[in-house]
Amino acid sequence: MSTSTVTPESAVNTALRIGPHTVLPPVVLAPMAGITNAPFRTLCREFSGGKGLFVSEMITTRALVERNEKTMQLIRFDASETPRSIQLYGVDPATVGKAVRMIADEGLADHIDLNFGCPVPKVTRKGGGSALPYKRPLLRAILREAVAGAGDLPVTMKMRKGIDDDHITFLDAGRIAVEEGVTAIALHGRTAAQHYGGTADWDAIARLKEHVPEIPVLGNGDIWSADDALRMVRETGCDGVVVGRGCLGRPWLFADLVAAFEGRSGQYAQPSLREVAAVMVRHATLLGEWIGDEARGVVDFRKHVAWYLKGFAVGSEMRRRLAVTSSLSELAEGLEELELDQPWPVGADGPRGRTSGNGRVVLPDGWLKDPYDCAGVSEDAELDTSGG
Repeated sequence: MSTSTVTPESAVNTALRIGPHTVLPPVVLAPMAGITNAPFRTLCREFSGGKGLFVSEMITTRALVERNEKTMQLIRFDASETPRSIQLYGVDPATVGKAVRMIADEGLADHIDLNFGCPVPKVTRKGGGSALPYKRPLLRAILREAVAGAGDLPVTMKMRKGIDDDHITFLDAGRIAVEEGVTAIALHGRTAAQHYGGTADWDAIARLKEHVPEIPVLGNGDIWSADDALRMVRETGCDGVVVGRGCLGRPWLFADLVAAFEGRSGQYAQPSLREVAAVMVRHATLLGEWIGDEARGVVDFRKHVAWYLKGFAVGSEMRRRLAVTSSLSELAEGLEELELDQPWPVGADGPRGRTSGNGRVVLPDGWLKDPYDCAGVSEDAELDTSGG
């Protein structure tokens, strides 16, 4: 791939400890529903040279315990993945405990992350995701069950600042996490109400780091390039970074992150459209192999097309054509029709994926009346499907 120079002064060469696992450099692929399945993790890991930590998309505890067919597919790891990292979502302590014990007893993963950051309405209306830390006793009960059930497996958590600016929870949640034996915390510097709009509050990451010095704090939000990651570490003092939307259509960002954190006078990837097209075909191929059906793999890949092609001169009609392909040959033939010798476009590293906020969080009735009243939250609130 074409490259640009990285200055050696940029090094932030520190290791992140997640229980018995050393993550060096301290970069983590954020769990993203419908995105961070095994094929995408494989791509990112290949570009990073196997360095970093790559987390599965969200797995619902109820679906896992019930051995839902789709869920059991989602927790299939490539043989080369180590450590194997699963993110769990749940609102019922008993169900979360069962799921964690199942993972530990059956050796399904090496690390468990708990989702308290998802702002999607179907999750928050059940009291889950970014809504849950507002109920302090419920958060504590879930963390206690998870840590107890995990045995030797490290348990981490990912969260947001709070529900909205009037209901900020991250400092309380951080302290509860430390008290209950959580190994590390990742903070997305937005509230649930912000969704993905506005600018991430990196100052909140710095405040959390000061508040819970006992365990590693990872920062998340608005990391679109390797330089953004270095800047976050320097400005907040966080122990590592979690990268989500920044790697959409850019799995080679993990090569950049490794180069930047190691301070090599190496290079950032600046692939030509020809090189990007080759990655696109490989991504679609891996999806088909994972699903066991080429056509379904290509259909699943469609959502990635616009992200990969962002910034290149492709044309709206061709973009539409590529986004409705249903076979590898059709995808490859369409890409061959493009002007593939285009260099990496200037300014192509900006925001991708969801970038809007709606200012409203869908919550269970009466959720905000009392942060210590957890009545009405039961196993019935558990989602029965995984993947977000």
